[in-house]
Amino acid sequence: MTLIINADRLLSELHHLATLTDCPPTTDTLLPAPTQAVTRIVFTPRDLEARAWLLELAHEAGFTTRVDPVGNTYIRWQGADPDLGVVGTGSHTDAIPHAGMYDGTVGVLGGLEAMRALKQAGFTPKRTLELLMLTSEEPTRFGIGCLGSRLLGGVLDPTTTDTLPDRLPESDPTATTGLTLHDVRTAAGFTGPLTEVTLPIGYYHAWVELHIEQGPLLERAGIPLGIVTNIAAPASYRFTLEGFGGHAGALLMPDRRDALTAASELILSIERHTLAANAAAKAEGLSGVDSVATVGSVQVHPGNVNSVPSRVTLMLDIRDTDPERREHTMSAVRADIADLQSRRGVRITEERINADTPAISGEHIVNTLASICDSEHVPYLKMVSRAYHDSTFMARLAPIAMLFIPCRNGVSHRPDEYSTPESIALGTRILALTLAQLANE
Repeated sequence: MTLIINADRLLSELHHLATLTDCPPTTDTLLPAPTQAVTRIVFTPRDLEARAWLLELAHEAGFTTRVDPVGNTYIRWQGADPDLGVVGTGSHTDAIPHAGMYDGTVGVLGGLEAMRALKQAGFTPKRTLELLMLTSEEPTRFGIGCLGSRLLGGVLDPTTTDTLPDRLPESDPTATTGLTLHDVRTAAGFTGPLTEVTLPIGYYHAWVELHIEQGPLLERAGIPLGIVTNIAAPASYRFTLEGFGGHAGALLMPDRRDALTAASELILSIERHTLAANAAAKAEGLSGVDSVATVGSVQVHPGNVNSVPSRVTLMLDIRDTDPERREHTMSAVRADIADLQSRRGVRITEERINADTPAISGEHIVNTLASICDSEHVPYLKMVSRAYHDSTFMARLAPIAMLFIPCRNGVSHRPDEYSTPESIALGTRILALTLAQLANE
């Protein structure tokens, strides 16, 4: 089989998709070229435009399509034996505000190009091949990431999920529009009960997702591809700290119960215990860098320069490949919270948003990827994904693996996110060969 990846077509499609954005064209001359700031929030006009364009590409290539009630989009190439489990690939096309043009999109458009290239080469799949564009991998609008794949894997209760509040990007992410997921998806044309989204275990024989690394390891090592052996999973928490506010001049220092200074100590506590978890893991001979924690959202009330903060809400994202180690870190933070409440006279409440289970890649798929890289004389690195992806939840349905390509300086979720055309084409080629081998098993 002579497999030809049409890199020019793929790059042209990636650049076109980047123009479907709510960001104006990038004019920052300090950013390395080429760059494009992308904002494409799920179920907004730009997202719907991107979805319609993707369906056009699929139909032009001769594939069949279907869309489920939450908007997960299936692009299907029927195999010779339709009773066998499907071989799937895909990712997402939604983007957080002011992001880049490669996160998720390489896996969707690269997956489409892989299927087109196989078809053009005269390949006939035994198993059905399926590209899946998954809804709302980013948590921007409904407060939880991987919405479509969570529903596919049966992780979320469909009835409760349909009542999730709509949180369009605002300065206060706790604010809502008054609408629910059901309202928004229905208005966007995605109707039907969410119970119809979940797939049965065994539907997929295998799942492989192509993605940019979103980290610096491949580029630093000069290695062109990464084969993901396991995916760290996040837990998300909302902490509310309530103190006592007042006039910045009149409320004396000994009398203060400043919620923001307490929040500062809490943030540093989270950092300290996460670093300690890494150090302990390293001392045990483990990798030592699998624990990460981020407080990326802090709301201060009343938010005036001359008012002592009386309430602070902060959001924590903590991730690890080991859920027990993640919980051990949280236990250490909670001990500090008890001390903070007593010492600073504040009240701190904790709300767990989610606590996901890490995913382990299927050994057979990892070995298949490695074997194909070897046969193509392409060096690779077996590695952990510390960012989580839809594959985390596709692992509930089938054996999975991910294929990483390098990104410049390890940068992602920024307008200067970038992967070279050569890396994208190579990743797409290895993906296509892998899909072909898995499809004929």
